[in-house]
Formats: sequence, C-alpha cells, structure tokens
Amino acid sequence: MHFEAINPATGELLQRLPVLNPVPCEARLQASFSAWQNWRYSAFLQRSQLLQALAGELRNSKDQLARLMATEMGKPLQEGLAEVEKSAWVCDYYAEQGPAQLKPQPVATEAHKSYVTYQPLGPILAIMPWNFPIWQVLRCSAPALMAGNAVLLKHAPNVPGCAAALETLWHAALQAVAAPVDLFLHLPVSAEAIPALIQRPEIQAVTLTGSTRAGRAVAAQAGAALKKTVLELGGSDPYLILADADLAAAARLCARSRLINAGQSCIAAKRLIVDRSVKAEFEYLLLAEMQQAVMGDPLHPATTLGPLARSDLRETLHHQVSQSLAAGARCLLGGELPPGPGWFYPATVLTDVVPGMPAFDEELFGPVAVVIAASDTPEAVRLANHSRYGLGAAVFSQNIALAEQIAAEQLQAGCAFVNDFVKSDPRLPFGGVRESGYGRELGPWGLHEFVNIKTVFVA
Repeated sequence: MHFEAINPATGELLQRLPVLNPVPCEARLQASFSAWQNWRYSAFLQRSQLLQALAGELRNSKDQLARLMATEMGKPLQEGLAEVEKSAWVCDYYAEQGPAQLKPQPVATEAHKSYVTYQPLGPILAIMPWNFPIWQVLRCSAPALMAGNAVLLKHAPNVPGCAAALETLWHAALQAVAAPVDLFLHLPVSAEAIPALIQRPEIQAVTLTGSTRAGRAVAAQAGAALKKTVLELGGSDPYLILADADLAAAARLCARSRLINAGQSCIAAKRLIVDRSVKAEFEYLLLAEMQQAVMGDPLHPATTLGPLARSDLRETLHHQVSQSLAAGARCLLGGELPPGPGWFYPATVLTDVVPGMPAFDEELFGPVAVVIAASDTPEAVRLANHSRYGLGAAVFSQNIALAEQIAAEQLQAGCAFVNDFVKSDPRLPFGGVRESGYGRELGPWGLHEFVNIKTVFVA
C-alpha cells in the first residue's frame, strides 16, 4: 500500500510513498516512550528553548513550507507563508507563557500545604488533517512537548512532504537543545492502523482534527481504552448580520472568511444569516467581494483562490450545491465546474437557502457562501443554533452591547466573535460543542488538556 501526493492544481502525481508496516511502527512507538521517560523530568527552561529553536526553524523554512503546501494541497503562497508564521507564533507563545501555566498552583486548605501540579501523560497520538498541514500540527504538538509529553504524528496521506518536513524541523530543534529526537516522530500509517495504535500501551492520549465521522470512531476506540481525547471536528459556522450592521464591513469579512484556504476551513463563514430588511443590499456587497477572488495556480503570487485539495472533495461540494439548487436555492455567482485540469471550484454565492437543504444542514467545505434570510434577530439566533455543529459563530451589528450579549449568551458555539470573522489565536481556547467535538486547544486550556492535574496535600 502507498500514499500518493497529487498536485491538486494539475492532477500530476508528485510522489508515491510506502505505508509503514507494523515492525518499524512498533519501533517508533517504543522509541517515543523511551525518549519521554527522560523528557518528563526536563526543566521548563529547556522546553522553552526547544520551542524557541523550533520557531526559528519554521521561519527559516517558510518559503519551502509554503511551496510544499501549494503543491500538495493547493494553498496559495501568501496564505502558506502566513500559516508558517502563525505556527512560529504558537511556539513563541508557549515558550514565553508555558512555564508559568505549568507552575504548581497553591490552594488554600486546612493542610500544612496543598497545591495542584501538572504532570505529563506520555506519548500522544496526533491525527492531523491536510487543510492546515503545518498549523494544525504545531498547535497541538507545541503545547504537548512544552507540557513534557512526546508526540506521534499520523498526518493526512495527501501531505507526506509536509509531514516529513515537520519531523525534520522538530528534530533539528530537539538536537539544538540536546533533547532526544524521538520525542516527535511521524507515523506514515493508514487510517486502518489507528485503532491498533490507540490500543498500544505507549500511547497515553489522542488528539484529532478531522471530520465528525472520524471523531466518532476515534472517541469510541479511545474510550474503550480509557484514553483521554481532544476532538476538533467539523463546523457550519453561522454569521449573523443584523439590520444595523455595517454591511460593507460585514460583506468584506464574510467573503474573506469564506475564501481563506479555498473555503476548506472548519471555522469558515458557512451560513450567512441576514436580516431580511438588508438582505438585498448585503447580497450586492457580498457579490462584489466574492467576485474579486483570483482563481488559479497557487504558486502564482496573484492567486487568492487555489484548487480544492482532492477530486472527491470537489465532487462532494458540487453535489451539495446542485442538490440545494434543486431544492429551491438560487445561485448568484459561480456554482459551475470550470474546464481544464485541476480541482478548482469558483467563488460561489447561494441565496434563499433554508433548513432541509444541504447548504444549510451540512458542512460545505469549499468557497461557497450561503445567504439565509431571517425576519428578525430572534429568528436569526434560532436559525444559527439550528445545526448539529457548534464550532464558531459571529455577530455583526453596530449595537455592540446587543451583539456581545448574543455572542456570549445565545449562540451555541465554542467561540463567538463580534464584528470580525472567527479565527484561532494561541492566547485563546479553541474548540467546539455538539458534533464539532470537545476539549480545547491553545492558551493554558490547551496546555492542560494532556497533563495529569494532580492534587498534592501535605498534612
């Protein structure tokens, strides 16, 4: 069995790599566990220095990594460069803040002394996706190693170059601080190998970013083994545009969110729920913004909209669009497969979308903006929450107090933004509820997901 990396802009086969068989896979598991035995006792200073070294490696390799992402999964160069810089930022953040966040916390009790300490669990299996192939790995592995764990990466099979590059960069940083390189290892295994990996005694916890279907499977397998999991799954993020919103700003930010990474983002603006009184004006402004997308070769500096990562993803997206149109939605822009090679899909706008259509009920993983009319603000909130997902949400209004109240108290999501599009930030917790998963990444919350939060009580 082999993994194949195919250039989504051309359909060209880039490389074919063999899947790791059980014997070397077992050797890597044992090497990871052995390396962790010493790393678990390492000083916070050495861990910070490791992340500082990794941030430097990432920045020094940003051009190479951006080109890898462009050729393996179609991300435009400028977006790839930004992803690498953000990955270095998460290393900077934990290098600076990690020691304080892991410091034992005293608790006042009747004891002579009582406190909470944060101790590492061991090797963590990280099952990561292709859509942000550098950032997704760093946002889980940087805090994991800062906390004293090791990481075994099972990356998406269509980005083998990114996976190999990450292992090389981690190893260079680990060598720079005299730490064992086996603290970060890539496991090029198939999805069918995951259940057996989770059962292995070396693996102490699992983190997954992926589909809801994959999350259910991993949760069941890890639950059977009584191993901690963090799951960041799909999303169908609602963006509420109220009647008093700055419509030009809302249209600009919604279009930007919808088009980042060709719309292949769990936290993209997927359902634009607009007050009916301003729907026509908002649609006019949104169309103007979406029409500015420059679709083409992701290696070309002018390109802002690259191809979808795989042919099956494009087929699924177009089927969802076609089904929604057949059910009564209207297409204002795009919606047709372009001729020529590659798996491109144009910037598309659908309107008159209602519950029961794929464009409302399902996650559309591509550059398709969906406009939904609401008669008033209460109905907008109801439509926003009418979803099995709960990852991100946003509210646009010039009444900041009202928008904040809706975001904080009424929207059922793991993160809610006011007058901006949803984004992840190393300083803030990131994750979802319902079928968008559970657990949190980033900030001190992400750092504490994979530690033993231990009470120490001295009578």
